[in-house]
Amino acid sequence: MDVTLRSGSDHTVRIVERPGLWMTDDALADLSGQLRTVAGRTLDAGKLTYGVFSGDKSRMEAVIVTLVSRQDGTPIAFNALAVMTLDTVPHPTDVLHLGLVMVDPDERSKNLSWVLYGLTCFLIFVRRQFRPIWVSNVTQVPAVVGMVSQMFSDVWPQPGTARRTLNHLLLGRRIMADHRHVFGVGPEAGFDEERFVIADAYTGGSDDLKKTWDAASKHRDARYNDYCAEVLDYDRGDDVLQLGQMDVAAMRKFLSREVPKSAVVGLLLTGGLVALRRLILPAIYWADSTQTWATLRPYQVDRR
Repeated sequence: MDVTLRSGSDHTVRIVERPGLWMTDDALADLSGQLRTVAGRTLDAGKLTYGVFSGDKSRMEAVIVTLVSRQDGTPIAFNALAVMTLDTVPHPTDVLHLGLVMVDPDERSKNLSWVLYGLTCFLIFVRRQFRPIWVSNVTQVPAVVGMVSQMFSDVWPQPGTARRTLNHLLLGRRIMADHRHVFGVGPEAGFDEERFVIADAYTGGSDDLKKTWDAASKHRDARYNDYCAEVLDYDRGDDVLQLGQMDVAAMRKFLSREVPKSAVVGLLLTGGLVALRRLILPAIYWADSTQTWATLRPYQVDRR
């Protein structure tokens, strides 16, 4: 998937899926450079050593980059969403990890949260024929905890009446066993399965993302602020691991509450195009006898 759409009159959004698999080296370097431009406005990007900042092309093979730019092409925000395939039974489970989000400090009041946290998940959900897809989030920021809790379905943990299911527990165990590198958590970090809290989480390459309680952005609903203050040790550097789903209920909430009214029509049209690609491209590939597609081989006459 490589789609571009407008966000208001000032911003352009580009969503690039698994660029490490198909982008040329020059295009990939240009994309990484744009991400570093945003990071450089936020913190010292040279100290980040995991994910899209690792310099490893293979790390870009399992990410979906959502890049927001001004109309003049200047990048101002991004989300490097990771695709994690968990070893579960009876079949593997794909989880979209909301990943590293950075926003230029001068642009943080421009209502970009719906783009950075929900847009890509919505388009992937549409392309999967509206089949629910799991979403994960690792953070210590109360504003993000609240946003994820309100945007997706069946989110655990969060304050209130939410409960941990067996699916939450099994997926959380697999994520912590096999995919810590995705969000920069070292092997020595502990994991509390009852509360889904990662203790001493900033030791695996994400060290410079650690925040104090005063520096962490607060949510307008005090419940989420109180929850984070209660369960997380900010001096030690704790994170909460949240798991939820993008499903039909979450899609309705996303379209009605998060997406600006002026962007709904454009978003639905983009979703329709993404769905059409899913239907039309396989037929085009099948009809092209000059190309090799995995185990499908073009017909050739043996002229010997």
